[in-house]
Amino acid sequence: MRRIKNAKAHHHPVKIMGCAFVITAIQQDPQIAWDAIRAGESEMTRVEALISSWQSTSQTHQINEAAGKHAVEVDTELFELIRRSIKISDLTAGAFDISGTLARFYWKFDKSINKMLPKSKIQELNRLVDYRNIHLNPENNSVFLARAGMKIGFGGIGKGYAAQRAKKVMQEMGIENGLVNASGDLLSWGSPPDKDSWEVAIPDPRDRRYNLLSINLHEGSVVTSGSFESYSLIDGTRYSHIINPRTGMPVTHTQNVTVICPDAEFADAYATALSVLPIEQGINLSNQLNGVECIIIDANDQAHISNQLKTRAYA
Repeated sequence: MRRIKNAKAHHHPVKIMGCAFVITAIQQDPQIAWDAIRAGESEMTRVEALISSWQSTSQTHQINEAAGKHAVEVDTELFELIRRSIKISDLTAGAFDISGTLARFYWKFDKSINKMLPKSKIQELNRLVDYRNIHLNPENNSVFLARAGMKIGFGGIGKGYAAQRAKKVMQEMGIENGLVNASGDLLSWGSPPDKDSWEVAIPDPRDRRYNLLSINLHEGSVVTSGSFESYSLIDGTRYSHIINPRTGMPVTHTQNVTVICPDAEFADAYATALSVLPIEQGINLSNQLNGVECIIIDANDQAHISNQLKTRAYA
């Protein structure tokens, strides 16, 4: 990282993957900055076309349409993303699962829901959600969903992957200091103008006007997953929009998770997994992962902080 004299921050808001992104380039020359920003936007748009399950032309859509019928050969890029997703599923004992995207067709969380999903529907969902039924063949880069009705989706990892790709493209075009903000999920490198690092604040869930803690971030990602806005109250219990792919049930024991680590793709997926895992198990796992830090807010507004984060966070 090299701080550039008289550098300015150039910001570009854009909507991709249904999410509000802001791409920032720190650069003295505005032409270099904007060329890189536009290239970063184009790269994320390309990624969206590759991984979107909604676009009928995407390979992801083709995989889903062929579920239970036949394998689909895909580009190496998509094949490797699916492979990495499965590795995170293995690491988190299935708490993260790209086949869990099917849950959004069963559960709706717009605060108007006031009753549980019928048991028969939960059983139906459970039959179709299991990353171990995603079969990969590296010989021809093919993907096969073993059960008819299965689907995969990248809502829990796609934003992070797209941000990583934008960063790579922008760095190759000479942007040594920059930031990709995906609706509050951050990927940074270098530093902002006239500072040595990016200052990142994590809000207090009891009152978002105040910060629970702050950190200085040089290069890495900060991703938050939670149910501040998307949840339902059923019989006095707060049910998150995050579904446990192992049970088909909404999460109730955590309300907010923030992950800090070098890679935005991993942080995106891991934040979802930590929302699902039992809190003690999630903290213990985080303490074993080099460079991975987290803070978990439980249903009672209590904060649980990984060991590494305790050493460098400040109030």
